[in-house]
Amino acid sequence: MEKFNSKIILSAAISIDGKIATVTGESKLSSKQDLIRLHKLRSQVDAILVGRNTVNIDDPLLTVRYSKGKNPIRIILDSGGTISERSKILQTSHKIKTIIVVSKKISNKNLQKLKNFPIEIITIGEKKINVNLLMNILRKKKIKTVLLEGGGTINWEFIKNNLVDEYFITLTPFILGGKNSISLVQGEGFGKISKSTKLQLVRTKRLGNEIVLNYVKL
Repeated sequence: MEKFNSKIILSAAISIDGKIATVTGESKLSSKQDLIRLHKLRSQVDAILVGRNTVNIDDPLLTVRYSKGKNPIRIILDSGGTISERSKILQTSHKIKTIIVVSKKISNKNLQKLKNFPIEIITIGEKKINVNLLMNILRKKKIKTVLLEGGGTINWEFIKNNLVDEYFITLTPFILGGKNSISLVQGEGFGKISKSTKLQLVRTKRLGNEIVLNYVKL
């Protein structure tokens, strides 16, 4: 039997000081050129994955609009099932395949809310979603490539579990500051540099005032 392995690609635009959003949550850092690059990448993957914070703050569509190609499956990690019924994700779920991943702590009310939409619901973990188990499930569904566009918390969950295979980081010409503004990776962080993921820079590309850095895991 053929074995399917999922590849996870993390993509993000960051300020020079490593932030992905301002203290007020504004996160539109990319130029039009970079959005075209990102949407081309979206069209080449099987699924795109974000957390509920990204949905709550940005209310994204997570579709391919600045390039030609298919829309990927949208996977939202939302342990409590708190996504708004008015979110673009749920409102367009009849057009684009959508998976909401929840934990067993989800309330009956929120579970029923989700069941009112034509989505797939995956339940993993007691109070928190186990991303390793999630990847096993996605592999069984033959979802081979996942584009991780999550916020800092979701990025940390995948990085600390050594699940990210490739990175596309766009360095944008902004300095945002703010101790409470969201960084590319949040969470508790590694205590020692030696614990960090080992990466190799394989490609750089200049897009006007931006630089796209492409790293792969060693």
